[in-house]
Formats: sequence, structure tokens, C-alpha cells
Amino acid sequence: MTQTLDLSLAEWMTCGGDARIVLDPKTGLNRYFSSPVPRDVLAFASSTANDLSAEASAYLDERFAEGAAGLKSGAAYAQFLDDMRTEIRAAYTLGSDIDVFFAPSGTDLEYVGLLAVAGRRKGGIANFLLGRDEVGSGCIHSAAGCYFANETALGARVSPRQPVQGLPSIELGDVPVRCDDGEARNSEVLSCEMEQSIADALDSDRFPLVHVVHGSKTGLVLPHLDDVDALSRRFGTEVAFVVDACQARITTEAVHDYLARGIIVFVTGSKFMGGPPFSGFALLPEGLAAAAAPVASGMGSVFRRAEIPLSWPGRDVCEDSGNPGLALRIAASLFELRRFQALGLQRVARIVSAFTKATDRLAARLDVRKVSSAPAEDAEEPADYPIEMLTLVTLDLCHSPAGAPVRSLDFDAAAGIHKTLVAQGIRLGQPVRCVRLADGSWGATLRIGLSMPQVTRLDAVDDAALHEWFERAMDRIATGLTPLIDG
Repeated sequence: MTQTLDLSLAEWMTCGGDARIVLDPKTGLNRYFSSPVPRDVLAFASSTANDLSAEASAYLDERFAEGAAGLKSGAAYAQFLDDMRTEIRAAYTLGSDIDVFFAPSGTDLEYVGLLAVAGRRKGGIANFLLGRDEVGSGCIHSAAGCYFANETALGARVSPRQPVQGLPSIELGDVPVRCDDGEARNSEVLSCEMEQSIADALDSDRFPLVHVVHGSKTGLVLPHLDDVDALSRRFGTEVAFVVDACQARITTEAVHDYLARGIIVFVTGSKFMGGPPFSGFALLPEGLAAAAAPVASGMGSVFRRAEIPLSWPGRDVCEDSGNPGLALRIAASLFELRRFQALGLQRVARIVSAFTKATDRLAARLDVRKVSSAPAEDAEEPADYPIEMLTLVTLDLCHSPAGAPVRSLDFDAAAGIHKTLVAQGIRLGQPVRCVRLADGSWGATLRIGLSMPQVTRLDAVDDAALHEWFERAMDRIATGLTPLIDG
């Protein structure tokens, strides 16, 4: 009976999303090589996608002992999501004035920012995306107000780059967050560029929407909060910000800091949080939903009614149905979040410190460089943001720890290496474009990321056992990687 129930829940978790969530019938894995059931693999892939943890699987079995089909009802789904809103507020110690907008993925969350500022200027929106290669690949489409896949979570057939009906004209700007050598850009310089771009947008009668990245694909936090404050003082209500914290590498304190400034925060449950792909939610500052323009008509093909806060006008354009798959994915993610938040930062710091030392030794053994998660002038910043900047390591496979070029492996080579490691039972984060080779092409990188389930599990062991576990894990990664990068 248990095996049948497990299969039923696992199948639900591959429904109610786009093609990225569908399993390959031959491998039982999605396109990110992850599974909605626990597996015995060495996984540091939280920057990309997770397998469901054994603990979360047991939790779902208990919570959904009667199955999940009942959540196909719009009323049941609405009640469930309201319960999830309460759990999210409790996890981040937020008041009832903070609302939550649910989405099938982090890519879909981009629509929330657009809806929030729609109608503020006759010329439409100027949406400034920071580091297109440091955020989800489909975000360049959704941030431009277009579809990003061939289907939506409601099963509607659409075309990538096709505008979503009812959204205003959107001009997308891409602001690089790294230099060609892979070094992070200075926040103050970045903010000065943004100031000019905001002014230009207003001159064109477009409303500027600025993205802040908080824990990017390589751990960046840009621009700094004081620079965001300076831009807010300069432009007042003529600019809005959203925080891309989709990696979920963000503390409760940081969440509060952003919301207190009236800034929307995007989070997903499928990265650091450790839940199965895909799920996401936007934390909305007090009063934002009620003051927003009515939901664009095209959102009826993207969201279900219950996913949109009750106070947001025009939500009736979305159908009153349920998405059991998304409900299960959210439930699993919030299970992991609750356990992690209960640890406290001091206990988490012990695990993160051991992880940092272990990955330092791995980089030295492989003769590769760790890509910095902060600008050179902010060398101490990672210590101030350990969850954001130290739970995720990007290995530059082309350069030595001192920065000397030692290999000419390109991005495609990294993708091949990643896939080969998967076949060996080693799941790392996918390559990310953040380092250039001498010929201008993108160099090879791989990412090693902790997840909330790993931190929670490792919290139970003493220092000696913690050190031993990381040593075994890094030795296995080194053994698998060495012939692939030096062969």
C-alpha cells in the first residue's frame, strides 16, 4: 500500500508545471537530472534542482495519507494555500499584513513584479534585470512579459517570446553583475549605472522596475542595501524594486529589511530550500496587492485564482481550480524550511564553515579557482552573508587558485562533464556563464551547493563526523572530476 501511495504522490509532483518537470521515461529523471523520490546519490545540486529528501517524503506520506486528488478542487486548493501562507509567515516571523503570491516556478514569479507596477506610466515598464546569466534562463522572457515555454502550468499551449495578453509594453534591460574575468562588479558603480538607466526610463515615460539579486546563481548580493536606499531617496515612488532571492539563500533578517522598504521578495522552494522542482512564492509588502492594477487577462493561462492574494483586484480572470502537484511541492519545501529555521544561525554556521574548508581543499586539489561571491573591495562581505554567499561554491575549471589560465575547457565541455558525473551518481549544480576564456567564449564552471535538508541532517553529528563526511564527499567529487578536466 505504501509503495502505491508513494508512486501516486511522486506522479502528482511531476504535474502542474511546464516541460521542465516532466520525467524521462527511460531514466525517471527530469531535464535537471532530479527525481520526485529520494535516491542514493551524492548531491550538491541545490543551485539547480533537488531530489525529494527521505524526510520530506515521509512527511508527505503522512500529511497526504488519503492522496492529493482532493486538491484539484478550487475551494480545497484555496484553503490549502491559505494554510501555506500562514506557514511561510511563521517561518520568516512575518505579520499577517504580508501577503503571499504563489507561482509554479521562479520564472513565473517575474510576472508578479510586472503586475505590481502595471499602469503606473503610459509608456509601460522598463524592467532592469541584473545579470541574465546569474538568474533563471527563462527569466529573460518572463521578465519581458512573454511566455518562456511551450506550455504553462495550466496546460495552455503557448510559444516562447509570445507576449502575455494584457501586460503593458515592456522594455527589458540587462545589467551585467560580473566582469569578463569573473570578478563581481562594485555595487556603487553598478548603482550609478542604474541611476542613469532609471532616469532615462522616466524620460521615456516608462516606469522603472529594478531587480536586486540576493544570492544569485554564484552567490552574489547586488546592489547593496544602502545603494538601494540611495536610489529610493533619489527617485521616491517613481521607481520600484523586486528582490530575486529565488535561490532561497536569504535570512529572515534580510527578508524583513526588504519588505520594510516596500520591496517584493521572490523565493523558490526548489533550490537551497531543498524541495522538489518547481515551486515559488512572492512575499508582498503591506497593502501592495490591494493597490495594484487588476490582473492582466493573459494571467488566466499562467496562474490559478487561489495562487493570487484575495485582495488583488481582477483575480477572477484566473480559473478556480487546484494544482495538486504544486501543492505537494510547496508542502515539501516548507517542511524543509521549518526544520532549517529551527536550527538558528549559530548552528548553521558550524556546517557552513566545515563546507567552506572542505571546498577550499577540493579546489586546491583540483588546481581550480573558486569564483568570488563578492567584489574584491568587499572581501569580508561573505562573512556577513554566510547563507547567501558561503552555501554555494562555483568552481572555475579553467583557472588555478591564483587565477592563472590552466585549461581551455569551455561551457559546453562543462555541460558534458556535468552529465558524466551524473552517470557516476554525483550531482553538482549545472555550469553557469560567469568566466571568460582568452578567446571571449564562456569558460567551464560547476557549482557545489549545500541545501537545507543537508544542513539539518549534518547538524545532528559532531565536528569529527562532520569533517569526515565532507572529506569523503569531496574525495569522491575529486576522483570523478580529475580525469574529466585533466584527461
